[in-house]
Amino acid sequence: MLLPADYPRFTLSRAGLTPEQVAFFRQHGFLHFRSFSSPEEVQALLRAVAALEQQWRAAGRRKVSGVPLKYGRDVDGQPLIQRLAFTAQHSPVLGALLQDARLPALFELLGGPGGRIGADEKDGLVAGHYLHAPGSTFSQMGWHTDALRDVFYGRRPGPLLNVGLHLDACPARCGGLRVLPGTHRQSRWQLLTRKLYFLNTRPDPAELPIETEPGDLTVHDGRMWHRVARAQVSGAASRRRVLYVPVLSGPYRPKHAGSPTPLYLRFLDWLR
Repeated sequence: MLLPADYPRFTLSRAGLTPEQVAFFRQHGFLHFRSFSSPEEVQALLRAVAALEQQWRAAGRRKVSGVPLKYGRDVDGQPLIQRLAFTAQHSPVLGALLQDARLPALFELLGGPGGRIGADEKDGLVAGHYLHAPGSTFSQMGWHTDALRDVFYGRRPGPLLNVGLHLDACPARCGGLRVLPGTHRQSRWQLLTRKLYFLNTRPDPAELPIETEPGDLTVHDGRMWHRVARAQVSGAASRRRVLYVPVLSGPYRPKHAGSPTPLYLRFLDWLR
């Protein structure tokens, strides 16, 4: 079983992935890259997310391309949008992030030809703001796989990576990403039934906490079981902000202003 001190932290280069990186991903289903973004870039991204959140909140916006925004309250009781979808389409700074020349190196992990960054597919570039405080509606996320989206549409799960850029330091006591290494190689039956989707938030003896620093990038296979743990601390110390975007191949299925709300997103109302 992998322990936090055991797995390697890599560097992502525009020259491409190394054989060691590809082999580790094939076996365990995830990669962790240090210092993808500089401290200055992290601050610029935080400002861009805050500006977009304020803009949408002032406008009373409830959905973006069919995806609901998740409203909650900050540590001071002020209104806050804690999950924003398709942010790259509405912010030049966030859009520029997806143009980074290093990201196409990840396409190799899809295991086949092609590959693209899903800026206008699935939920696009999602900004998540996790907080363990009174009034927060987004402090954790139960066990799930990202392949559930395809299952809800009656499609065979296609190649998918979930790429996350972490904007706050997140030691294990602050919650954060937990993965079950190797579960990306499970059967389709295990993908559907290994755990109760989203409602099961209990720790697993085999789970691995991914402890990140601001600017770290993580990648995990969409078939892997993972969760977001609630912080053991509360208030401002529990704040965890992260950007996630899908990397995928196969048929292009963009979302638009008239897109219906997918059934699986109704689970968002259950998350606290």
